[in-house]
Order: sequence, then C-alpha cells, then structure tokens
Amino acid sequence: MMKCRLFVFLTFILSVSFVGAQSSAPQVSDSLRYVDAHSLRVINRAFADTVPLFTRVPDSRWDGVREELRWGMQCSTGIGIRFRSNSRTIAARYELRYDFAMSWMAYTGIKGTDLYILGEDGRWHYLATGRPQRDSVQNIVYTRNLDGKEHEFLINLPLYDGVRFFEVGVRQDATLEYPKVDNPRTEGGKIVFWGTSVMQGGCATRPGMTQTNILQRALGVECCNMGVSGEGKIWKENAELLAGADDVICYVIDPVMNCKYGMIDTMTIDFILTLRRSHPKAAIVMVGGLRFPHVDFDLVEQQFVPKHNVAYYRNYRTLKKMGIKDLYYVEDNGFTGKNEEGTVDGIHLSDIGFQCYADQLEPLLRRIVRKYSNSR
Repeated sequence: MMKCRLFVFLTFILSVSFVGAQSSAPQVSDSLRYVDAHSLRVINRAFADTVPLFTRVPDSRWDGVREELRWGMQCSTGIGIRFRSNSRTIAARYELRYDFAMSWMAYTGIKGTDLYILGEDGRWHYLATGRPQRDSVQNIVYTRNLDGKEHEFLINLPLYDGVRFFEVGVRQDATLEYPKVDNPRTEGGKIVFWGTSVMQGGCATRPGMTQTNILQRALGVECCNMGVSGEGKIWKENAELLAGADDVICYVIDPVMNCKYGMIDTMTIDFILTLRRSHPKAAIVMVGGLRFPHVDFDLVEQQFVPKHNVAYYRNYRTLKKMGIKDLYYVEDNGFTGKNEEGTVDGIHLSDIGFQCYADQLEPLLRRIVRKYSNSR
C-alpha cells in the first residue's frame, strides 16, 4: 500500500511539473495569424546572400571548409528577427534543425528564443523567453498582455541549434510589418565576430544574453556572430571565409581556446593579413584567450592559456610593427567577473560572464563605430 501511494504521489508531482512547464508556452489558438520571417527584417547576418536564410554562411561559400564548421554554421546564433506590431499577443512558430541538447547548457539558450521590445527611451527591454517544448516544431506564445499600441520588437534565434523556418504570430486583427525604426542601423557597416564555443554563446541561458546580442543592443549596430564550438581556429580557409563577409567595419577575433600553440604562433599573422587585404579600412580587434578561474591552481591550465596568449600578443606586436593600422588587442581583464563566478563549468561563460565580456569590449567598439561613421 505504501509503495502504491508513493507511486501515485510521484506520478502526481511529475504531471504537475510537466503541466506547469507547458503552461508557460501555451498552444497557439486559431485567433492568431502567422507571417513568414522572410517578409520581416532578418538581422546580424555577415553575408547578404545567405540561403537558407537562418544559417550563417551561404552554400556557395563552402569550398575548402571543414564539415564540422559547416555543421556549426547551420546554427542560428546571433541572428534576429525585427518587426513592428500593435498586437496584444506576440507568438512564434519554428522548426529546429537538430533538436540538439547538452547537459551543461539550458535548453532556453540552446534552442529557445527571447523577445525584446524597444522602449520610448530608445533602449531594448527584455520582454519574454520562449521556452522550447518537447518537439522539433515549436509553438511559442511570448505574451498576451500588451497594450495594443504600435511597438518595435526583436526576437533572438537559438544559439546552439538551427532553424528551418520561422514565423511570427499576432492576433488576427493586428498589424505585423517591417520595422520603421532603424535599429540596428541598416547603413554604416557591421561588426563580425569569430571565435570558439564561448563566442557561439556557450553557455548563455537565453539567446539575448550572449555577448554579440548584448553588444548589438548597446551599439545599435549589426553584430554578426560567426563563432563555432571547437572550430574557432585560425586556418587560412577560415580567414578566407570571413573575408567574404559584406560591409564589415570591424572584425573581433577570439580564437585562442581552440588553437594549439603552434597554430597561434605561426598562423595568426597570415590570418589577420587575409582579413586586412579583403577589408583594408576595417578595424580588427584581437581578443586574448579566456583566463580560466582555476588557472592559478590547475597545473595543466597554467601551461596552456598563458603560453598561448603570449604567442598571440607577440604576433599582434609584430603586426603593429609591420604597419597594420586600426589593429587592437583586448586581454582578459575580468571576463569571468569580479569574483571569477562568471562561468558555468570553469570554461564556458554564464550570463554574468557574457555581460562582463561585452562590458570590456563595448568602449573600444563604440569608438570604432563612431570613427567609421564620421569617416563616411
């Protein structure tokens, strides 16, 4: 009898938990209509000719690139949907490419989405998170309680999964149109970020909290995330791929944690020069490798990160002596926070770490954006 009662109790608890989780993302009713995101503004793409739309590199540019990198570039990290609506309800419907999962990152970051609204103060304000459901096709209702006035919105797409299609849902009687506010700006160039799993967004709890999305909201400039877990290497073919990006005013290069010492020591200069030849006026920011919180106590890590960073910085100094202009270096001066609590696992950043990362880069990137704007 006791075992029976315990089973009934556990079944009840699990059913309540499941219902509670589903209630945060209610099924879409017939009162909503959906518009394909192709007719809205898709932002933060490094290549204007990207097909499929929600991947980060067009199929035409894959010659000579590793299959592992191609897989990662199908993830939609950094890509956003901009639109304007007076709907009281904002919803979305999309299909995941992989339905990916890993134990050290929240599903809301891996394959979820989040919604921002542009306030009268000109700032983006977080509104809601779309919690992914147990299905490859996601039906999300972000909110049903808006004021019915015209507002500008931004939806950030998943960080560690891809999207096959994406539709925005509003009430049947509401407007849904291309944004009227030019934020991020459509003219004046983009910032392109290259790097590792941390650059891709590991392990932000939701898409809006990765560093490139934080910086995009702060700067009002498209920030194109080209980070790929395990593939942020400085091979020549990767540099040639990045060099083909459109309308670049700045590259941010953060590859150290995916590179062997010999690669950092011997390939950095050619990688940077490849970017410079393609975009002679673009600034290039070299970001030193993350200083892990446990580096002072782990005998292996003590030999890895500092040694790699020394070689990376030495190449930066060589490039400066060669006369390469608009080249900058940013070292880790607190990416993991004041108390070194900004990681999930000692390597990948938490939301705290991503905010600290963005805070360190923002002043320099703001100066670069201002300089470029004044020169046009």
